[in-house]
Amino acid sequence: MTQPPQAPAVFTREELRIIQRQRTPEQVQQFLRRLPYNWELHGDTLRSFREVVRHKTAHCLEAALVAAVILEQHGYPPLVVSFESKDGVDHVIFVFRNGGRWGAVARSRDAGLHGRKPVFRSIRDLVWSYFDPYVDFTGRITGYQLVDLRALGKYDWRLAMTNIWKVEKYLLTIPHRRLRSSNRRYLRLLARFRAYRERHPRGPVVEIYRDRQHWM
Repeated sequence: MTQPPQAPAVFTREELRIIQRQRTPEQVQQFLRRLPYNWELHGDTLRSFREVVRHKTAHCLEAALVAAVILEQHGYPPLVVSFESKDGVDHVIFVFRNGGRWGAVARSRDAGLHGRKPVFRSIRDLVWSYFDPYVDFTGRITGYQLVDLRALGKYDWRLAMTNIWKVEKYLLTIPHRRLRSSNRRYLRLLARFRAYRERHPRGPVVEIYRDRQHWM
């Protein structure tokens, strides 16, 4: 656990209320699931915690940053994992350790890409739990990297009132570890996804995935 870098005085009354009510990763996950997904219908955004609270909507990277700000106040380091996908539609999750095991808090358009319970021995194992549900018509995880957001130094990714594009640029440019996977496995998952979508054109894809008991 680390000491929070921000004094309570820098937060608004509403921000403090959210921070004080969401004290665990599980509570933060529930809070994020209640927020409408940010589809960026009025243009691309990358909002800080302050702006997400104001607009009451978040996409995956915004949600990871919100989790980092809230849980940093409760002693968790601001760590995220960046996923690379073959189709360029990447994903970012907040990660934490509990009892020596890794878990995650996340928001996504896809049901299988939200948070994970802290049951994984390593970051690689945690990332692998996202491989199957990441496969859709175009997606496939090809790489990942653990990132400490404190590496951004004095850049205000926590409370800025403007888009914080430097965070996205940083995550896109850092080297990622390659996640090796067999083409046979990928093609089997792709065929399963396509078959499911033929039967169920709309709605979340959930029931075809194993290990759902590890989802948060």
